[in-house]
Amino acid sequence: MSASQTDFDALVIGAGVVGLACARSLALSGRSVLVVEAESKFGEHASSRNSEVIHAGVYYPPGSNKARMCVRGKALLYAYCADRQVPHRRLGKLIVATTPEELGALETIRARASACGVELESRSHRQVAAMEPAIVCQEALWSSTSGIIDSHAYMLSLIGDLEQGGGTVVFRTQFMRAERAGSNWHVWLGEASRRPEKGATAVVGDPAEITVRQIVNCAGLHAPRVAAAIEGLAESGLPRQRYCRGHYFGLRGRNPFRHLVYPVPVQHGLGIHVTLDLAGQARFGPDVASWPDEIDYGFESDRAPVFAKAIRQYFPSLQDDQLVPSYTGLRAKISGPDEPGADFRIDGPQTHGLKGVVNLMGIESPGLTSSLAISEEVLVKVDG
Repeated sequence: MSASQTDFDALVIGAGVVGLACARSLALSGRSVLVVEAESKFGEHASSRNSEVIHAGVYYPPGSNKARMCVRGKALLYAYCADRQVPHRRLGKLIVATTPEELGALETIRARASACGVELESRSHRQVAAMEPAIVCQEALWSSTSGIIDSHAYMLSLIGDLEQGGGTVVFRTQFMRAERAGSNWHVWLGEASRRPEKGATAVVGDPAEITVRQIVNCAGLHAPRVAAAIEGLAESGLPRQRYCRGHYFGLRGRNPFRHLVYPVPVQHGLGIHVTLDLAGQARFGPDVASWPDEIDYGFESDRAPVFAKAIRQYFPSLQDDQLVPSYTGLRAKISGPDEPGADFRIDGPQTHGLKGVVNLMGIESPGLTSSLAISEEVLVKVDG
């Protein structure tokens, strides 16, 4: 095949929620789209190891990618779920201050949210007690537009849209490298085989070769490594990938909560909070437990006392035997433990000078909420 011919208009690397949202938008714009995923299923990493919360957009610096894409994405996501009948529920969220010293943090959150176009309402401790009798706090902020979603059903719906638009998803297929081929990109793809240690994959057999016009890197936890394998993107100019591991514990017994309940945020996370699934079961998490050097979902059961201490600040009746180990997730960080949290990076040709390439890096929370807004941004930048 000559460099002027293409197999696909667009290659999307990664079949997590953001990759699928971007692939859907590309397909609906009339492009032929191929999505490659190294795992055997879609959404195997951050997309299935999170709180499944639809965030309101209250925590992020005004004007940042996270702030504007969360607010825009929230509106798009609720409309999409209603239109496609994706299971979701607008529960609302309480952000609670449990000590007088934390009251200032609530005011900071309120001011930041207002600057982002999100209005929060104050709730006294008596009002909170009426809403959530098991919660003890000084004061709280009420976010009426926060909710929960069945992320698996959402991703299935995105795949359905993609396939209706003529797009294709292939699994156990790993992006290896890309080189410029005239005005297009020559791409090598390998068959990915699962290796037993710590969720790693290896390429087996001879690589397949395709030519595409555009590449969208939505590889999540692997995004900087994937970007470094695209000709012309010097590795030294890319952020270092960091992995921040967080644990989740389930709640044994009757669930006393009707809403999402969050403490004031901590560095690199939103605090050990209460989230509910669509079946009404409660779970707590995530913490900011460790920063492994590689992808590692190992569960540290000795985190239970740390969880219990944090949770009892706002849910004092928690009993020791009520915490049940559940799962861990990794945040796709591009800033280190001693650095301020980084914004989403969506680098198009205007950033790196390579026509037809968009790299998405550091897409952690609120990536799920922002996914449809991110796909809009990608659609504009890939043609830039």
